[in-house]
Amino acid sequence: MYAIFFGAGNEAILNITLYSFGFKHGYPQADLVWDVRFLPNPHWVPELKSHTGQEPQVANYVLKNETGVQFLALLEPLLGFLFDEYAARDRETVTLAVGCTGGRHRSVALVEHLRVLLEGKGLAPQVYHRDIDKE
Repeated sequence: MYAIFFGAGNEAILNITLYSFGFKHGYPQADLVWDVRFLPNPHWVPELKSHTGQEPQVANYVLKNETGVQFLALLEPLLGFLFDEYAARDRETVTLAVGCTGGRHRSVALVEHLRVLLEGKGLAPQVYHRDIDKE
């Protein structure tokens, strides 16, 4: 596995910002932009529509299906590789923006998943959900 961007003293040498957004509200400025509109959309499920990706039932709908599980299995090692490469080239910060249609469900669920993943590695990513309260 990757070193996941730690210095010799085990201090984090890469500051990571995770940003969810909705494409219909415009693109943010970021180093990496991921489009997750291919994941199942809770907007079309009446009992999930009014909730957000911060809630377990929505996150499970988005990420705990064949597509979501396969995507995470590919994404997690790729992010480890990319973050390590950025850190090896003395980058201090990386912003990863994740977008879906409205910015309430899929992008939020993925950003929250990545927050937990990175915190599990001892990191403290900054997290912003730009469009979570927009219609």
